[in-house]
Amino acid sequence: MPTVVVDDLASGDFLLDVREDEEWQAGHAAGALHVPMSDFVARYGELTEAAPQDGTVNVICRSGGRSAQVAMYLIQQGIDAVNVDGGMQVWEASGRPVVDEKGQPGTVI
Repeated sequence: MPTVVVDDLASGDFLLDVREDEEWQAGHAAGALHVPMSDFVARYGELTEAAPQDGTVNVICRSGGRSAQVAMYLIQQGIDAVNVDGGMQVWEASGRPVVDEKGQPGTVI
């Protein structure tokens, strides 16, 4: 499974958050695309429209389990995807900004 650590992500890298709605609303990385894993297949087109054509899709969830499954699915579809090791828990712990659904400081649940 291709994996990247949070510290290796640059501010402009494409980030796909596959956590559920209540997790997203509590806190997420600004600029990330949100497509919950439970809706992923039905909403797959949202990803293909938003993802960079020649770039990597960095997939993130709370700790890395769900994002690993989605990254593997994307790889099987021919998309350059990697799992973000440790997920949003490591994102927040490393001091990266987390915002809520209103753009205010958020928290990872």
